[in-house]
Amino acid sequence: MTSRIAIIGAGHVGATTAYALMLRGLFAEIVLIDTNAELAAAEAADISDAGALTRPTRVFAGSYADAASARIAVLTAGAATHGSESRLAVTARSAAIVTACVTELRAAGFDGILVVASNPVDVMARTAFRCSAMPAARVIGTGTLLDSLRLRQEIATRLHVAPASVDAMVLGEHGDSEVAILSSIRVGGQPIAQFESGHAPLDLPHIAEQVRCAAYDIMAGKGYTSFGVATAAVRICEAIARDEHVVLPVSSLLTGQFGLEDLYLSLPCLVGAGGIERTMIPELNHWEQTAFQASAAAVQAAIDGIVPPA
Repeated sequence: MTSRIAIIGAGHVGATTAYALMLRGLFAEIVLIDTNAELAAAEAADISDAGALTRPTRVFAGSYADAASARIAVLTAGAATHGSESRLAVTARSAAIVTACVTELRAAGFDGILVVASNPVDVMARTAFRCSAMPAARVIGTGTLLDSLRLRQEIATRLHVAPASVDAMVLGEHGDSEVAILSSIRVGGQPIAQFESGHAPLDLPHIAEQVRCAAYDIMAGKGYTSFGVATAAVRICEAIARDEHVVLPVSSLLTGQFGLEDLYLSLPCLVGAGGIERTMIPELNHWEQTAFQASAAAVQAAIDGIVPPA
């Protein structure tokens, strides 16, 4: 087990992330940090109780000073969306929270890898990168990893195969302009059309729309999302802790891919002990390239709304 991980924000996503990390047994210590110290302490105590039947992990509420020695910090603090409110609608409020958290984290001496799950995650990852003075490779947004998992799950359910047998990705913004890459879906190594041979083809655009709206459907029923995004954050932490060199669709700083720069968007990234080791450029058809550019424009518009152009 690696030594310590810090969770900034002990709300629904932060507490669920801490719980999932404890179950995975990846870290010896998990520190929960929140402006509401009582909430952080209560969540830490509750998770610790569950830990008595799992792997030995110390879960405790602490301060930014406790995060200084952490290998990874997961940032979940941010403004919550309500009802049908889009992630981009809370950009300004979340940016102020993320800036304050990252400023305190860096002032405490943190020099690890920052995984950002705060919404809207692409804008918040860029905000965290800009105010952290950390290398871009060590600031990662959870991005469309969850959306991609949802897409794989939906396809797998309809084809009666395991999700691990489906290779499918959602790229761009984690939000309303996300782009499901339908042209390259493979099942068991075969193009999906070949795998479906002899059966009625799936309505992939409809499935992609279901994936795009999934968070709204969940929020309509319970008021928030937590398990899916927490599991995505934990998957990224696992790839770092185990130096997996695995390809995941996560949000990283673009440096010329598809002609775009100074934006965080999701593309397939090689993730290992150092964070983002490489950002890849997938083969997209014309429609997908156009949609990816539109997704970038939506994220840029949100940034322009909170940061005056240089």
